[in-house]
This record gives sequence, structure tokens and C-alpha cells, in this order.
Amino acid sequence: MNLEEIIGKCGSLKELEETRVKLLGKSGEITQKFKELKNYPPEERKEIAKELNQLKERAQQLIEEKRKVLEEELLQKQLESEKLDVTLYSPRPGGAVHPISATIDRIVQFFNSLNFSIELGPVVEDDFHNFEALNLPKYHPARDMQDTFYLKDGNLLRTHTSPVQIHTMLSQKPPIRLISPGAVFRRDYDLTHTPMFHQVEGLVVDEKGKVSFTNLKFILEEFLRYLFGSETKVRFRPSFFPFTEPSAEVDIGCIFCGGKGCRVCKQTGWLEVMGCGMVDENVFKAVNYENVSGYAFGMGVERLVMLLYRIDDLRSMYQGDIRLMEQLKW
Repeated sequence: MNLEEIIGKCGSLKELEETRVKLLGKSGEITQKFKELKNYPPEERKEIAKELNQLKERAQQLIEEKRKVLEEELLQKQLESEKLDVTLYSPRPGGAVHPISATIDRIVQFFNSLNFSIELGPVVEDDFHNFEALNLPKYHPARDMQDTFYLKDGNLLRTHTSPVQIHTMLSQKPPIRLISPGAVFRRDYDLTHTPMFHQVEGLVVDEKGKVSFTNLKFILEEFLRYLFGSETKVRFRPSFFPFTEPSAEVDIGCIFCGGKGCRVCKQTGWLEVMGCGMVDENVFKAVNYENVSGYAFGMGVERLVMLLYRIDDLRSMYQGDIRLMEQLKW
């Protein structure tokens, strides 16, 4: 029995399997020879059985080797048939910038035109930069484990981009004009919150008397009209933030109902978009600044994206649904 010739003729995996069954199946040729051993004299069976076992092992070896060759050939044919010629012209439209990235780019463009520098910082922060230096003492509720991702070494994932302001003030002297875009992390997940989201915070510091709330108000009004349209109404409401005093929440006239009142604005005609205020003196003390004044502001990028693109569920922006992304092109 010439196994090499029989198995070598197989041109496909299907033919190889048929050959395997023909040789080694329950009714296969080699299997039948084992069944015929009882017909031989006892003194000859041992030698014949040895030869049959060698024949069986050789058949199994040749079949396995042939299987690998055929599988490789099949794979190469499949790859060849699916190969793409990247030099060919495609009439399909190209990709689009993600709404979050596009919105950050627009924010950066506006403030960069006003001579604000772009400052970045580490995602993993220590207690001093994330809390203590920002007038958030040990007992402050923002330190609660429900809000913050703490690490085993005592550090944490930053809960806002404000630590970048501290890093900058510790390494530079006034005047300072910066914005700090980046990802931040909090233990939250629902229609309007995700564990990872993006903020852009701004800081201006100069000699005492050179920076005022009036400056802050003017810049933010201009920014919001740049983002949402020249007719956008803007208002400032007194509020509280540990790192600014006085502090204010900034609202815009509801872009969905034109200020008449709807479900989105909860019938108030206004939408909250950011917070701001004059930098608290305790923050300046933490970075050893004297005789200076400054203002700071911060905004959640996803909040702005939801308003600009009319998105109801924040989580949909992270699910990678191409159908949604196609609808969100500018």
C-alpha cells in the first residue's frame, strides 16, 4: 500500500477526510487488516500487528502533514481574495472627527486666539494637587469614595483638570493665561454621566487689580456666543466652589425652546453650561503667590457636545456606533 501516493493525491480537505476514513475509519482498509489478525497463526500475529501499527502511524503522520499543507493553501487563497488595493480610488466619504474631539478643538481655537496657552498634566494625581491645594480639605464631601477612584498607593485618578493649574502656578510666575483640556474620572454612570469624561478649565492670574470678574464675564459671554451663536443669551448665577470666591454658575438661554420653557430646560428657559469665579486666596497661598488676583472657569465637554449635537444619552458617544457618528458630522 503506497500511502504517500494515496494521500499525496488529495487536493482538498474534503478529499483528505474521505481518504482518512477510507484508510482508518471503522471499515477502513487498515482497520480491516487489524480485524483479520485472528486468521493468522499465533506465532505470526505479533510481527504482523507490529507492521500494521507502523502502517497506521505512518498514515496518521502523512494525513496530518497533508492537512497542514492544505489548510495553509486555503488560508493563502482566502487572504488573496480578501486583499484590498489601498491605491484604488474609493467614492465613499472619509472619516469624521469625533464630536468630543471636534468640540475640544473649537474651544481650544477660541481661547488660543486670546493668547491662552494650552497646558496638560498627569492623569494620576496626588492628594495635594487634586484636593488640598484647591482648598478642598480632608473633610470635604468631594473626597468621598463614591466620587473618586483611589489607587492602592494613596494616589488617585484626577477628578478634574484643575490640578494642571496648580502644577503650572508652582512652576511659573504670573502673568498666567491657560486652559487645560483633558480626561477626568469619577465614580458615576447614567444618561448624563460616565466614569471617564472631559473637561476644559481656564485660569488667568496677574498682579492684584489687573484681573476682575468683569474680565471673566466678558470672555465667557463671548465664548458662549461663539459656540452657540451670536444671539445666545447668557446669565451668571451666584454659586459656591471651594477654589473660587465669589463663584458663579453660567447659563445660556435654552437652545431647544428659545427660552420659552421645555422638558430639556425643565421649563426654566435656561441651561447650565459651566462654572467660574475669582480664585480663592487659599489657592494662591498653597502655591506661594502674593499680591495677585485671578479668575478660573471650567466646563464639561460632554455637556456641551450633548447640547451642540442634540444628544440625549451621553453614553452613546462612547459606544462606537458608526451610524450615530455619521449623523454627527459638522
